[in-house]
Amino acid sequence: KPVIYRATPQWFASIDAFRDELLTAVDNTTFTPAWGKTRLYNMIRDRGDWVISRQRAWGVPIPIFYAENEEPIITPETIAHVSQLFREHGSNIWFKREAKDLLPEGFTHEGSPNGKFTKENDIMDVWFDSGSTHQGVLVERGMKYPADLYLEGSDQYRGWFNSSLITSVAINGVAPYKGLLSHGFTLDDKGRKMSKSLGNTIAPVKVMNQMGADILRLWAASVDYTADVRVSDALFKQVSEVYRKIRNTFRFLHGNVTDFNEATDRVAFEDLREMDKYMYMRLQDVVKAVHAAYERYDFAAVYHTVNNFVAVELSSFYLDIAKDVVYIEGVDHPARRAMQTVMYDTLMALVKVLTPIIPHTTDELWAVMDMEEVSVQLTDFPAPVEHEVFTELRAKWENVIALRDEVLKALEEARNAKTIGKSLEAKVTVYADSDEAAILTSEGMNFAELCIVSDFVTLDKAQAPAEALATGKLAIVVTKAEGEKCERCWSISETVGDSEAHPTLCKRCADVVENYYADVE
Repeated sequence: KPVIYRATPQWFASIDAFRDELLTAVDNTTFTPAWGKTRLYNMIRDRGDWVISRQRAWGVPIPIFYAENEEPIITPETIAHVSQLFREHGSNIWFKREAKDLLPEGFTHEGSPNGKFTKENDIMDVWFDSGSTHQGVLVERGMKYPADLYLEGSDQYRGWFNSSLITSVAINGVAPYKGLLSHGFTLDDKGRKMSKSLGNTIAPVKVMNQMGADILRLWAASVDYTADVRVSDALFKQVSEVYRKIRNTFRFLHGNVTDFNEATDRVAFEDLREMDKYMYMRLQDVVKAVHAAYERYDFAAVYHTVNNFVAVELSSFYLDIAKDVVYIEGVDHPARRAMQTVMYDTLMALVKVLTPIIPHTTDELWAVMDMEEVSVQLTDFPAPVEHEVFTELRAKWENVIALRDEVLKALEEARNAKTIGKSLEAKVTVYADSDEAAILTSEGMNFAELCIVSDFVTLDKAQAPAEALATGKLAIVVTKAEGEKCERCWSISETVGDSEAHPTLCKRCADVVENYYADVE
């Protein structure tokens, strides 16, 4: 520790003359997170003079000369000449040449009657150096200025964010950025700062080598980056499970639209079945939410929105139901083409909205999708689509999903009681009041399909037997479905055996086989 503090001459930059302009510039800047505005505003408001000189062996020189009488010399002529020397030879020329060789030829000054000069040996504060990059990188190269965004760690409110603001407002009267985004830092799983001495660091290259770069990127998108975040192998494994679900969903969607020609097989929205319209609407909700989240740099919202949509609404609902249609129905069956239309749009939307986060995966998928554009990176970001029926559709299907959840609860009870094994073994009899019955039996509604059961019957709630399970708005009885198991679709049907040519198939499957595979041995 020093035992003596010695005062030495320094160069200062005062901001008093334009402090109000600086504060106005802060007010006109967008901050992520929002608390950053208060932090920077208070720093500028309370800041004293800025010491811009440093006593170091190497750095960016302070281009000031001294006359024989020790008067500082800093004029437009000397600055322009030194700037040109730096352009031609680099800033190190300041340290290699004598003062007289750095001044314009024939330069004179009243403070040096003998023509002798010395140069400043201090260097510029590195924050003045980096804080001037907006001039060298943007303004002098004719690039967009102010920049849309400055991005750095939360420690830079007193560093780069601060110095860049001061130099830019001093020169041009405006902030060098339209927005500021700051992030926290990584901690270990115990909340400690990572350091080599503690041996608790996790090298990003190690994660990339073991799991792939997209796992690391997906993790970064999943956390609240505005605060310090914990990192551990266990957390990466959790994210890898989400990645696996996304990748498997991509695989399923792509595998089921390989025979779908978007130009000739697409089903217009008006002609989609109601369930397909509902999923198309939910897809638009996701696109809209993701678009808004990206605009505000809320990558965690993108992650959670997509993850919930993929895991809950696609995998556990729509795609599970879709298997019976896309696998079993004839190639050109209207229901199959309708579902393929929704699957195709879902695949196209997801591959694009996830490209900023997992680009290696989406480019890999795009390469096998046979698209006109060479890369998904060259395509437009999807825009959400609105239809007038969405409001009514949303209200109705909130009730449909709620009623379906009640049926699924009854199926789980029956499974636990060993009444059934798989849901396709079940016949579900629902006893409902008029409002619920109207939903269950509305035109185009197929609750047997929605619940993946072989038979579904709706009766008046007044007829409910004592053993019916009260699940909320419904009373439900689950029994074994009557008939035999179709070896093709696995549903239980009394029509199995009706076809002499295909005695192990139900009528639907026998018809499909006859119409599409009659020539297949």
